[in-house]
Amino acid sequence: MTERPVDTAIEVYRSARSGDCLERALMLEAVGIGSETHVEPPCCVLTVAAADATQAREQLALYERERRPAPPAPPRQPLLPHAWIGCVLYALVLIFIGLSITNGLFPPTAFDAGTLDAGRVQAGQWWRAWTALTLHLDGEHLAANLLVGIWFGYLAGRQQGPGHTWFLVVTGAAAANLLEALLAPATHRAVGASTAVFTTLGLLCAYSWGSQARWAQRWALQWGPLVCGVVLLAWFGSGGTDHPGQVDVVAHALGFGAGVLLGLLTARPSSKRLLRRIPQWLTGLIAIAEIATAWRFALGS
Repeated sequence: MTERPVDTAIEVYRSARSGDCLERALMLEAVGIGSETHVEPPCCVLTVAAADATQAREQLALYERERRPAPPAPPRQPLLPHAWIGCVLYALVLIFIGLSITNGLFPPTAFDAGTLDAGRVQAGQWWRAWTALTLHLDGEHLAANLLVGIWFGYLAGRQQGPGHTWFLVVTGAAAANLLEALLAPATHRAVGASTAVFTTLGLLCAYSWGSQARWAQRWALQWGPLVCGVVLLAWFGSGGTDHPGQVDVVAHALGFGAGVLLGLLTARPSSKRLLRRIPQWLTGLIAIAEIATAWRFALGS
């Protein structure tokens, strides 16, 4: 410690432990700032010359920030089993409906009856918001939505389980379709599971963010899930073939928004406790029942 006299000594630190003052005095000496310590019962006081007071306080503040322990990492979220079951059922439903239409198992008018036709939805045919999710223009359109949907669906299913995940996806995507049809011009028409794909992405990202948002951590770690979701939305959502020559960006954005809202809701501790009491098979069955009921209305209209 520097032993030079201190003119007009200014107090910059005090502690009940003399070791704390000595530690900081050594730190100040290392950066070229002289200091003195003395006892003012029950504390030990660290002083510096008035000319050094501002710099000493800055160095002490920096020292305290560097000594501050890193915040605890958020606990690892448990991963649930059997996520693949929901993905298999998703693929089977889309393939079954596609084959049923192309091979004549459904009436020839089935594709038109299930299309998201804004004018007809506005006239009361609400079921088209669900049936349109299962229709595709061709094999390439179907394959793209199968590939990306299974990828996102598996990751989301590991978080919330297959039944809960696909119930939220089907319900959220249908709500997004319904909202788009009610707001769009009456001539708007669209088909495809891409709205459900982006609902799954929003659900996945928002649930990840909401589950760790209350834990103090670096900005990049805390907001990473939502930032990645928006990047993927911009990347995948600006392409596709939901309608010939047209990308239904509005449906993609609405689907993503619906997923984000559902993800934030289900990430709440109270919601998690509630969902743990509901069997996965029950919510999965409800998701299938939504699709089946919508097609019953479509084919009977």
